[in-house]
Amino acid sequence: MAMNTVIVDDERPARDELVYLLKGLPEINIVAQGKNGLEAVALIKEHNPDLVFLDVQMPGLDGFGVIQRLVERKLPIPQIVFATAYDHYAVQAFEVNAVDYVLKPFDKTRVQQAVQRAKKMVEANTSPVQRLETLVDQIGAGEMKRRSMAPVKLLVKSQERMILIDADDMIFASIQDGAITIFSREIEGVSNYRTVEDLMQALDGEIFWRPHRSYLVNIKHIKEVVPWFKSSFMLKMNDKRASEIPVSRTQTKRLRELLKL
Repeated sequence: MAMNTVIVDDERPARDELVYLLKGLPEINIVAQGKNGLEAVALIKEHNPDLVFLDVQMPGLDGFGVIQRLVERKLPIPQIVFATAYDHYAVQAFEVNAVDYVLKPFDKTRVQQAVQRAKKMVEANTSPVQRLETLVDQIGAGEMKRRSMAPVKLLVKSQERMILIDADDMIFASIQDGAITIFSREIEGVSNYRTVEDLMQALDGEIFWRPHRSYLVNIKHIKEVVPWFKSSFMLKMNDKRASEIPVSRTQTKRLRELLKL
């Protein structure tokens, strides 16, 4: 039987994209959509769905607040697939606790994998309550750990030299052809990190942000926000080239939150 599914995201384009990716999958029957955390709680109470695709970052009651509210009210908790622009502590916790997640911008194959994983849990009648409670606790612990970390040094290979720079001096990083290049005001070189995800795990999630799949920026070094076509933006960075970095459609909301636009 198809899983009754609810989609909750405060951005209409993100909801539409998920509907498009899920449409036609025999495992999925979309019964409702919501645009905030309070609607999520109400829709889960009303429909008692098997599966919910739930945005992590929403104004007011966020995705984790939804879980806490369901637990407090002793409501049936469905299988949850979180949608996130990327929070490395959250992703680590998801993996440990067997709660799935999909990164924005959404990837069709990854969404289908999440559906298959959720289907197995539904068929096995596996309750997500305990692991979701553990997830919320671990995210809090991870945040405390991050704040107590010593300043991070990044190794950069530049012109046959191996140079260490302070993470705070990194203006942005880009990935192309599987290599990550780090840009600071004085240094430009290849990082020893193999993926943007690995690099992000070493950095302060409140300062470093991924506005686009191919870029990671230090928000302290954004010099200018340039309006672009179709309500999108470009970031002009504070490096010697005044590099311009695109903001993906799904990250526009996060940009407004970070810079209070």
